[in-house]
Amino acid sequence: MTPYSFLDLVPVVQGGTVAGALASAADLARHAEALGFTRYWVAEHHGMAGIASAATAVVVAHIAGATSTIRVGAGGIMLPNHAPLVIAEQFGTLDALFPGRIDLGLGRAPGSDQRVAQAMRRTLTSDANDFPRDVMELQSYFADDGRTGIRATPGAGARPGMWILGSSTFGAQLAAALGLPFAFASHFAPDSLDTAMTIYRRDFRASATMARPYAIAAMNVFAADTDAEGAFLASSQQQAFVALRTGTPGPLPPPVEGYRESLGAQGAAMLDHVLQCSAVGSPTTVARGIAAFTARTGVDEVLVASAIFDQEARKRSLAITAGLMGELAEAA
Repeated sequence: MTPYSFLDLVPVVQGGTVAGALASAADLARHAEALGFTRYWVAEHHGMAGIASAATAVVVAHIAGATSTIRVGAGGIMLPNHAPLVIAEQFGTLDALFPGRIDLGLGRAPGSDQRVAQAMRRTLTSDANDFPRDVMELQSYFADDGRTGIRATPGAGARPGMWILGSSTFGAQLAAALGLPFAFASHFAPDSLDTAMTIYRRDFRASATMARPYAIAAMNVFAADTDAEGAFLASSQQQAFVALRTGTPGPLPPPVEGYRESLGAQGAAMLDHVLQCSAVGSPTTVARGIAAFTARTGVDEVLVASAIFDQEARKRSLAITAGLMGELAEAA
């Protein structure tokens, strides 16, 4: 069976609170664990009223504490926002608290606009172009090899699962060069998916931790009892994406009937392109979508994203997805 995992932006819904979003994330993580999901990732975003995972390491601890077996981690930490030593200490602490269960995905985007990024970094001078160097510095802290001249405590000797994230070919090249697993953000940036996967597999160099390449790709899944219901649930994410693109992000809105059609041909085409790595609808429709995605990418693991307004509908979507992954494995 192809392993399946979940990416949660910990959405704050309209009329909801950050506390409610965090409680829902813990509830959903327990549900995902019971359904056989391999890992549960949260992502670092800042200055966004609809996302409650900005303090990513804290949220990882919250979710790991609410579960017992599922791997929990950051998908990811935006390393240009942080000194590598700080991340070594944070994830060294998490690894000590939850040994063998912590993942650390690393990205080079700021996860915010330039104004917020400046407010976060203050006098720090590195930027996204220093990302490879920062990744290797972080590796050195965990390995405790003395190359930095500083011993991270906690951090030295910690073994979180380190991943390189990407939405372009840059991350694929870096993951291949360092012999690390790679996760591609095709759920919102599909254009370089095929090229990035080819580069990663072609150029992968075995490392002390990995003998062969291991790739995840993300897709949106909105599974429901009918195609119409799936399309209805997906309209919350579509509204949120349009709001982000037009500079008016906010809490996750409730679903709207016929939203995609209301945008007109140009708006609908934009959504269809950006969200092309999606499976939306009934179990039959979603199964076809997942099968096509895994056949196209040949991924070792599928990372499911699912921004659904209603918590019970979201849990139902995960349950359908888990069942379909088992059925697809049996059919294969």
